[in-house]
Amino acid sequence: MNLPDNLKYADSHEWVLVDGDVATVGITDHAQSELSDVVFVELPKTGRTTAAKEAVAVVESVKAASDIYTPVSGEIIATNPELTADPALINTDPYGKAWIFKIKLSAPQELAGLKDAKAYASHIGK
Repeated sequence: MNLPDNLKYADSHEWVLVDGDVATVGITDHAQSELSDVVFVELPKTGRTTAAKEAVAVVESVKAASDIYTPVSGEIIATNPELTADPALINTDPYGKAWIFKIKLSAPQELAGLKDAKAYASHIGK
């Protein structure tokens, strides 16, 4: 899997890709494999202002339901409607078509607290 070098990761298994003052957020390949077959995604509400580490969405699999946390503070400005129609995208393309939401950063300095790919791999024991 070829991933952008500038992906950042939260301990709670979300990834973040920043473009200017907007971050795209999804869940990692590790997280989707732990969940197994995703059957439903509850997307966050656009316009919602949220603080880092706040639960904003839910992913349900045949095994469990898991909260999705925002790794950074800001305003949710977009969600991925494709996940409503095809939640299994989380399993098949977690870093591409299965992004969950976009957030306009209110505290960009929070990005410094996220892990790079090497630190995240160490975090998950790989």
